[in-house]
Amino acid sequence: MVILTGLDVVPFIHRKNHLAQKGLEMKVLLIKDVYKLGRAGDIKKVANGYGRNYLIHQGLAIPATENSAKVAESIAKRATERRAALNVELKSVADVLSKLELFFPVKAGETGKLYGSVSAQAIADRIKAEKGIDLERNQLVTEPIRNLGEYMIPVSLTLDLVPEIRVVVHREGEVFVPAVEEEYVEIEEVEDETSETE
Repeated sequence: MVILTGLDVVPFIHRKNHLAQKGLEMKVLLIKDVYKLGRAGDIKKVANGYGRNYLIHQGLAIPATENSAKVAESIAKRATERRAALNVELKSVADVLSKLELFFPVKAGETGKLYGSVSAQAIADRIKAEKGIDLERNQLVTEPIRNLGEYMIPVSLTLDLVPEIRVVVHREGEVFVPAVEEEYVEIEEVEDETSETE
C-alpha cells in the first residue's frame, strides 16, 4: 500500500506550465492579416496545432522569437501600407457587393429545412456568374445554409472591408415575397363630442 502525503501530490497546480512545456501553445508572428486573429506584425499566442499546421504551413505566420519585436514593427509598417492600397482598390468591389442580392430556389420540406444546402462555394459561383467578381469560398464567412430564409453574409475582402450580401433561399417554383416590416401605429380613440353633450 502506498501512502501519499500532501507534499507528494499537488494536482493541477502546474497544469498551465505543463501545457507550455509540452508545446501545446506557442507564440507566432503574423506575416499576413488573419481574419478573427490579428493583423500582420502582431505577435499572438495560439494552439500548437493551429500554429504549426495552419498558420506557418500556409505562410501566414512564423514562430516568434526574442528578436521578433524588431521584425514585427517592419512587417506591421509594410502591411499597413499594403492594406491601405488594397482598401482603395477594393472599395468599388465592396460597394457592388453591399448592394447585391442573390436568390436561390431550392427544394425544401414543409418545415423549411432544405434537401441539401447552399454552400459558400455555391454563393461564390453565383457572384462570379452575375457580377464577374471572383471570390474564394473562405472569403464568405458562413456555414452552409440549411433552412429557408434571408441571410446577410459577410464577405471578407480585407480586415477593414467586410461588406454584407443578401442571400435569399426560397422554395423552388414559388415567387419570393419579402417580409414586410410592420409598423404599429397607435390609433387614438376620438370621442364623439355630440354623444357626450346629450
